[in-house]
Amino acid sequence: MLDIETLVIIFSLHQGQLQVLLCQGQGYPRLPGRLLQDGLTLEDNALACLKEHTSLPQAYLEQLYTYGDLQRRTQTGRLVSVAYFALLASDAIDQLPAQQQWHPVNDLPPLVHDHTDIVHYALRRLRYKLEYSAVGFELLPEAFSLSELQRTYEIILGETLDKRNFRRRILQAGIIEPTPHQRSGGEGRPARLYRYRPDAIAEVKARRLFP
Repeated sequence: MLDIETLVIIFSLHQGQLQVLLCQGQGYPRLPGRLLQDGLTLEDNALACLKEHTSLPQAYLEQLYTYGDLQRRTQTGRLVSVAYFALLASDAIDQLPAQQQWHPVNDLPPLVHDHTDIVHYALRRLRYKLEYSAVGFELLPEAFSLSELQRTYEIILGETLDKRNFRRRILQAGIIEPTPHQRSGGEGRPARLYRYRPDAIAEVKARRLFP
């Protein structure tokens, strides 16, 4: 018997780290998954899985890879997993149930099957997409400061970016615009809040913008 499921690697920024949502499997935690239901496309099935675990009907969702090695089996037969990764804005997960299992991607517990490898591959894909797209904005609230934007990219890339170059290039790119709002910080003057321009070109050379 062949079982087909959709797995969803759900990333978000939480407590200053890039974290992934896990659920309890048989013995070990696992990624959220859902057997493919009749009448649903793979993407619709993945969205249904996302909603089951977050109560959110929509989020940034992208197909990652299909895992069908012969050793991937369940009690009823062979298991093929079509993996997607989803990105939730940092303010969205504050509204989710507190008992959810969010784990830093760089400090995962042992997971079932090949789920650890799947998380690592999804992280590599996310980092790669920062090279040519504005996908990082999906992890931010609608309004954000330049410091929050830079910190988001630093967390994902795992490296420090030059503050002056970052701000100069992101402003020159014309993909964000200021809002009339500010956020008061601990020290210094309040920070101007920006938002991603709805008419901005999505495909940008992010490494050129964020060296």
